[in-house]
Amino acid sequence: MPNTRLLVLFGSQTGTAQDVSERLSREAWRRELGCRVQALDSYPVVNLINEPLVIFVCATTGQGEPPDNMKNFWRFIFRRNLPSTSLCQMDFAVLGLGDSSYAKFNFVAKKLHRRLLQLGGSALLPVCLGDDQHELGPDATIDPWLHDLWEKVLGPHPLPLDLSLTPPGVPWPSKFTLKFLQEVPSTCSEELCVTGTDPQGPPSELQPFLAPMVTNQRVTGPSHFQDVRLIEFDITGSGVSFVAGDVVLIQPENTASHVQQFCQALGLDAAQHFTLQPREPGVPCPARLPQPCSIQRLVSQYLDIASVPRRSFFELLACLSCHELEREKLLELSSAQGQEDLCEYCTRPRRTVLEVLCDFPHTAGAIPPDYLLDLIPLIRPRAFSIASSLLAHPSRLQILVAVVQYQTRLKEPRRGLCSNWLASLDPGQGPVRVPLWVRSGGLTFPKTPDTPVIMVGPGTGVAPFRAAIQERVAQGNVLFFGCRQRDQDFYWEAEWTELQTRGCLTLVTAFSREQEQKVYVQHRLRELGPLVWGLLDLRGAHFYLAGNAKYMPADVSDALTSIFQEEGGLSGPAAAAYLARLQRTLRFQTETWA
Repeated sequence: MPNTRLLVLFGSQTGTAQDVSERLSREAWRRELGCRVQALDSYPVVNLINEPLVIFVCATTGQGEPPDNMKNFWRFIFRRNLPSTSLCQMDFAVLGLGDSSYAKFNFVAKKLHRRLLQLGGSALLPVCLGDDQHELGPDATIDPWLHDLWEKVLGPHPLPLDLSLTPPGVPWPSKFTLKFLQEVPSTCSEELCVTGTDPQGPPSELQPFLAPMVTNQRVTGPSHFQDVRLIEFDITGSGVSFVAGDVVLIQPENTASHVQQFCQALGLDAAQHFTLQPREPGVPCPARLPQPCSIQRLVSQYLDIASVPRRSFFELLACLSCHELEREKLLELSSAQGQEDLCEYCTRPRRTVLEVLCDFPHTAGAIPPDYLLDLIPLIRPRAFSIASSLLAHPSRLQILVAVVQYQTRLKEPRRGLCSNWLASLDPGQGPVRVPLWVRSGGLTFPKTPDTPVIMVGPGTGVAPFRAAIQERVAQGNVLFFGCRQRDQDFYWEAEWTELQTRGCLTLVTAFSREQEQKVYVQHRLRELGPLVWGLLDLRGAHFYLAGNAKYMPADVSDALTSIFQEEGGLSGPAAAAYLARLQRTLRFQTETWA
């Protein structure tokens, strides 16, 4: 068999693409193939010309955007001056992850596949289009595609007779070893890694700013079904700077009760300290993890025990299980044939890592600590649109947070990790500090204050527009705001009313539940078609949309297309082209989330 060098590069926003990439690495290991896995932006992209075999695993975010950890690669690979023979030595395959309920389903994977062909690469397979909407998830497409991939990779060089495919029940080596310390180190060594900001630059994921929480106020009515919080942080002396449209990232923690329950299930001593050592040279330790670290800190701040486990979790858990009945069930849940059962047991009811471990107590109690970081993903930071301007609130940063809680068939309600953690913090009971940092968002507003701006922000989607309006208090701001009821979830009503009185804002509201026929922001847009068309076509207005990504963006786009036809006299194709031109010139921008 040839000495195949396989490189897997991923662009991942929520961790799914990274999980699939690591699955590729495990399947390569079972076939005695060498394999490296890296995030696209951590790989020196100029080295691609020397790579013989590359698998790209890419998610599509929002309205066809690449994930954050591949944006630099994305800009580079689409440079117009790259020669058409740049990648003529490379065989490649692209695996996409998307959601077919969105208009730009798997847009990143499709576009990357075309671009790699343009640069001379040779495609082993057609692009794989994994779909979250499939009843069995993206694996329904990925499983057969991977079967074909390995046939192509091995080609005329199948496994020799003296080598056999490592069977599924055999665990692969852990990435790291945990070396437990006999003595407890000084507490400051653990704290130093995270409390300070980087003197060379603003706060970042590796050096977040521990921002004091000033207020944590519920802004929905007491009888409203949704608990929404306006939270304010003091960023004095942080080096944090932002403009309207930027987002703040917050690193949440697991609850104390969940940490205790997890340690009990696995027989871990929360007070014990350890150092982490990679098994293979060149493999970095998780950058945010301090060395040495306590089990308490690892579980509370790093391991995402409240996440819904993926198939790979059950696959590894089965390998580590010594209990015959539990192992048999875990093997079934991780098999291709068991995906409907896995969906019914775990995905649909949103069962968490911790709950699964409690369901398999003999297996949980025998998990070697070395495998903790292979088994459980790290807690990812959550992004929130910044809802304030430094011009209006110097040294302050505000966010609007909908506290996620819902019921499935499980007894315990499902709770969003970050929103519930933030809601539980009470600065009135004593000092509260939250690790955060800021990055550019998907919305950029005109620098000229006389350029009109039309903003559509139903629900908490209004947050970035409050920052924009505070920053550009001038005529020409039009805000379409939608919620259920005026007296329950009309965020910043007094503020909007005052600005409207001063002539700085045109406010258009849609209270969906206050009449028999539901009224949404897209209905108000159509009603005010002449105003919208006049601002866009005659005055060069910019149009912005923020909020839930499921149906609203498509409904608003349809409303705009109708306005262009009715008010501008455009044909259907001409109206679609007009909308596309607005998007291309950044006069139509969106910031949406699932």
